Amino acid sequence: MKYGRPDAEFMKWKWKPDECELPVFNPAQFLELVRGKSMAFVGDSVGRNQMQSLICLLSRVEYPIVVSSTEDQRFIRWKYTSYNFTLAAFWTPYLIKSKQVTYTEGPTKNGLFELYLDEFDEAWTTQIDEFDYIILSAGHWFFRSMVYYENQTISGCNYCLIDNVTDIGKQYAYRKAFRTAFKAINSLENFKGITYVRTFAPSHFENGMWNEGGNCLRTKPYRSNETRLEGIDLELYKIQIEEYRKGERQGRKKGLKYRLLDTTQAMLLRPDGHPSRYGHWPNENVTLYNDCVHWCLPGPIDTWSDFLLEMLKMEGMRSAEEKKLRITNDTTLN
Repeated sequence: MKYGRPDAEFMKWKWKPDECELPVFNPAQFLELVRGKSMAFVGDSVGRNQMQSLICLLSRVEYPIVVSSTEDQRFIRWKYTSYNFTLAAFWTPYLIKSKQVTYTEGPTKNGLFELYLDEFDEAWTTQIDEFDYIILSAGHWFFRSMVYYENQTISGCNYCLIDNVTDIGKQYAYRKAFRTAFKAINSLENFKGITYVRTFAPSHFENGMWNEGGNCLRTKPYRSNETRLEGIDLELYKIQIEEYRKGERQGRKKGLKYRLLDTTQAMLLRPDGHPSRYGHWPNENVTLYNDCVHWCLPGPIDTWSDFLLEMLKMEGMRSAEEKKLRITNDTTLN
């Protein structure tokens, strides 16, 4: 978990949607709703950041124990024994099969990633049958240099600078990755859980990107009229929504449930909530890039749990209504 910034003015701010009341997160209520169930965070380190935020919020009621069968922290599992509730993280920064490789050409000698756009990442797709809830997300890794494969053949790349390989941009891979991830979920025979798709969380680098000296030093949120979603952030968000709708339609045919956990606009307004240069323990003598991608704890990311809790409550009401309707129909037929 990350240390907050010393100038933690941002901790005093609380998200409030327009024309809507968003209650403060109630950890006891959350744990009661998920009693006897399991939840998996599937994605990259921002997804893990979300899980860490949730664990911190729930710690007011109970601390979980580690129940992982592996020492790999990218695939950690926690259990709240009093509630028989399991949390798990599945590391899959691209959601699909991928690997880092060394090329003798290109912008770097060891920083290219091969993405197999039409192949499942079995590290998570073979493990999620048992889970009641999946929180699926991906984003910032698609800004890296990548080579794309489809049908086991190179189909293009993003900033690979390899001869005879066409640069077709990160948007192409982003769309295909979500499409393949949804295809994987919808093809599972035993999965009966709910898939929550958490939307893209914009970074807030200013005066350069992460590797160009960029930083995030703002200490207050934007007002709603001070910024807007645009450029590549808007493109990736729209791709997510489009592919979510397609995946949801296909899943509905099999009785699967998808829900959209839309955090994008809320996080766009919070340039003050990133670790910046403080994303490490105070006693560590390390040099890091300024971190304007992840979120401080406590901080704006805690709002995601506010959203999630309200959605779980709505799910419970929806299930109760469906059960009531089934009973009414059965009584009418009899």
